[in-house]
Amino acid sequence: MVGSEALPYVKSGGLGHVLGALPKALAEIGNQVAVVLPCYRTLKGGDVTIAHERLAFALGRSAFSARILSQQRNGVTFFFVLIPALYDRAGLYGENGGDYPDNHIRFGALCHAALGITQHLFVPDIVHCHDWQAGLLPALVREVYPGHPARRDLKLIFTVHNLGYQGLFPAAALGDLGLSPRLAGPESLGLHGSVSLLKAGLLYSDLLTTVSPRYAAEIQTSEFGFGLEDLLRGRRADLTGILNGADYTEWNPLTDGKIAARYDRGRLAGKRECKRALLRELGLPADLEGKPLIGIVSRFAAQKGFDLVAQIPHELAAEDIALVVHGDGDRETEDFFRWFAATYPRKVALRIGFDDGLAHRIHAGCDMLMVPSRYEPCGLSQIYSLRYGTLPLVRATGGLDDTIDGDTGFKFWGYTGWELLECVRAALRTYGSPRWDVMQQAAMSRNYSWDDPAHRYSEQYGRLLASN
Repeated sequence: MVGSEALPYVKSGGLGHVLGALPKALAEIGNQVAVVLPCYRTLKGGDVTIAHERLAFALGRSAFSARILSQQRNGVTFFFVLIPALYDRAGLYGENGGDYPDNHIRFGALCHAALGITQHLFVPDIVHCHDWQAGLLPALVREVYPGHPARRDLKLIFTVHNLGYQGLFPAAALGDLGLSPRLAGPESLGLHGSVSLLKAGLLYSDLLTTVSPRYAAEIQTSEFGFGLEDLLRGRRADLTGILNGADYTEWNPLTDGKIAARYDRGRLAGKRECKRALLRELGLPADLEGKPLIGIVSRFAAQKGFDLVAQIPHELAAEDIALVVHGDGDRETEDFFRWFAATYPRKVALRIGFDDGLAHRIHAGCDMLMVPSRYEPCGLSQIYSLRYGTLPLVRATGGLDDTIDGDTGFKFWGYTGWELLECVRAALRTYGSPRWDVMQQAAMSRNYSWDDPAHRYSEQYGRLLASN
């Protein structure tokens, strides 16, 4: 597998969760798995060994030499590509709200190094690429090294985690990457007047997957296809939606050491203690303990739907609820939530940034979790919240629609603040009733472990190998 982030080493979003958990689940059912990552400045993970002292390669007109580090974890070999000039930076993808302008070179080098690893250190049957950062690798195999004896038989699978992030660069980037300028056209890598590394992965891989069945259908439409819907419809026979899983070794209220009290569906007293502790931690009044507490744990990005909350702040605050918000991202959303918390300090608590422990405590201490996304390829927060008995309030899109039903949460369909408000009100009418208890038990009983997704990915791998 090749990607840009994986827990516990480095994470900025859902991809990090997936590449931290899926390889382990695949190894547990008999696959031999290696993961290739950049060696960022912020990478954490303990002791590593030197697997290759000097892996040299050319990328367009530039020459690079990478030291390859490795570590064994949970039956998986992790390789880290150490090129300080590319990865020893303050951010993963950019700084101060902007992307690094040489990201095409940074992740193009990752793909080249990964191919070197497949030749010298871990010889695979299949290379599984994740998102645009690994999108160049299939293009290299098919366009630059089509007859290379170590690469011509490689099978390639590409997973889209979020089609909205397309890896767009000026056409001149093709030269930097060692690709022909003929690939700049719309019939090839051209997209929106640029070239797209995500499109490279979609065009040149043998099979395609995405992270939920509903999202696999949605990205074939003009609303969610971001200009790639025709390509994806043309490859529908090769496209499969496989729902992400949850790592229950990390997200389980019965074993979670990050929350105030442990509990399970047969012993919910601990959840009430978690709520009391969360109110204390965030400085909210203790008399809110008996009222519904709604949590938000998210990146602040346009897709996440917080403009809907901004349409109805006073109406939400007028309900008999409190709101706990934790996340960061675009400045407009951060500023809105700062205003909301300052305007209603006894009802809204805000923590900007990301604290993994606080995320666990919000899932454990809240009664509901709000996920109003405009689109959501899979989503993990709502899956975690089920296990913690925190009922999700979600817009019926992508993986949110696949994972939440009327037995375990509350949905709305249209993209308006008023429909979100009605969803909240429907949950409030149920809160405290016998029906709420039944839903909470059903939610905590749902199993979204990585076991089923791992078997489904293994089936795709078998499909690839059978095509020889």
